[in-house]
Amino acid sequence: MASTSDPFQFKEFEEAGNLLEANRDATTISIEDEDVKPHKQRNAAGFAADEDGDTLGNDDQEELLSGQKKSVPFWTFEYYQKFFDIEAIDVKERIVGSVLPWPGKNFIHSHLRRNPDLYGPFWICTTLVFAIAISGNISTFLTQFGNPKYKYTPEFRKVTIAATAIFSYAWFVPLALWGLLLWRNNKVMNLVSYSFMEIVCVYGYSLSIYIPAVVLWILPFEWLRWCSIVVALCLSGSVLALTFWPAVRDDHPKVIIAIMSAIVLLNVLLAVGCKAYFFSSPSQRMPVHSSPPTDAVKTP
Repeated sequence: MASTSDPFQFKEFEEAGNLLEANRDATTISIEDEDVKPHKQRNAAGFAADEDGDTLGNDDQEELLSGQKKSVPFWTFEYYQKFFDIEAIDVKERIVGSVLPWPGKNFIHSHLRRNPDLYGPFWICTTLVFAIAISGNISTFLTQFGNPKYKYTPEFRKVTIAATAIFSYAWFVPLALWGLLLWRNNKVMNLVSYSFMEIVCVYGYSLSIYIPAVVLWILPFEWLRWCSIVVALCLSGSVLALTFWPAVRDDHPKVIIAIMSAIVLLNVLLAVGCKAYFFSSPSQRMPVHSSPPTDAVKTP
């Protein structure tokens, strides 16, 4: 039997035994249960454990903590959904920035902030299509009003032609420009690069100035039409030139002249072509009906 003065005797166990005898309803916690309790708590919280003991929600949690999302293919609707998630105040700011360009102010760096959208460009192009078609029909009606030989018929084909011209300019020209800048960026490493969606966004917002200009084309005054064309071309061309100048200024001089000239020339062709086709003069718009020749009848 151990001596009472033994220093190696565990008195704590005796005290614990006395406490348990005094309160038999008390619960005890084992050290081995500490590893089981968090596991049960995780299962109760809705995280199903796999065979290795890892929870299935770890991948989603790590993805949310890192701020990264899974990439989706560009041919799915989920890919383009983010380009339509934009506030109305941002669309208004970008329209104002495209109508009132400021020297030395890049539209992409000042307004897009690496967050391009397709909501504004889509509705700007759609509004411009209907504005051109409707204004062209109204201009024809006002010009020929009072002419007894003229019978008004709505020309719905103008909507199709205007849509083809506007959306082709707003999509295929940025696509060609993006490919050209990407090719030059591989040749000259220090060039500024823009994404395809950023270029599409710039071209879409640059067309917003043509909407009020087209409305003025309803009035049958050629001087007013040409003045509005010049103003719209200067503002729209300035937005494009100021935006894409940093992307080509370090390139070869001949390449700079070719790219900037193409950007301005295509903009001019769009405006002048729409004016010439949809708002031509009455003599050019109305077909000339010539009377069939009559053979002289000789009497015997």
